[in-house]
Amino acid sequence: MVALVQSMAGDHPARPVLVLSNDPAAGGLVRARALGIATAAVDHKPFGKDRAAFEAALQAELDKAAPDILCLAGFMRVLTPGFVTAWAGRMLNIHPSLLPKYKGLNTHARAIEAGDAEAGCSVHEVTAELDGGPILGQARVPILPGDTADTLAARVLPLEHRLYPAVLRRYAAGDRTPIMLSGANS
Repeated sequence: MVALVQSMAGDHPARPVLVLSNDPAAGGLVRARALGIATAAVDHKPFGKDRAAFEAALQAELDKAAPDILCLAGFMRVLTPGFVTAWAGRMLNIHPSLLPKYKGLNTHARAIEAGDAEAGCSVHEVTAELDGGPILGQARVPILPGDTADTLAARVLPLEHRLYPAVLRRYAAGDRTPIMLSGANS
């Protein structure tokens, strides 16, 4: 989130209008306020299994800020098809794998266990299919002998911070051409 917010300066075609979290204690909210960005939190816990009510509360906060594009980053809640459809073509997510491989959780461990030669991250448009929307960018790193999920994640993270802002800039300008980065020396 910080990398995205900091990238939206100068001639960037987008500006941050809100950082919204489902965790009122999220550190990103503090960082966003320090950067002068409006913040809001909608705690998902009081809603229990009522995802529609939770998403209505999210939408109410979004309506106040009126963003053109939603950028998910660390938002670990599955959104319903109804919510996703309302934001179709205007919602991005970053995922820590080379999609379409390893949708969901524990992606780095799964890549290592599968014996993959490389891993990375993907930025994609959000659709109703979990981690299944069109890929707008990927960054790759080799999986090194002795890598653990933590060491691999640490090498992928700097590429996430480069890739997501680059994709957002292009996407906000109306260009859906995928961006491919390599971190061979990472």
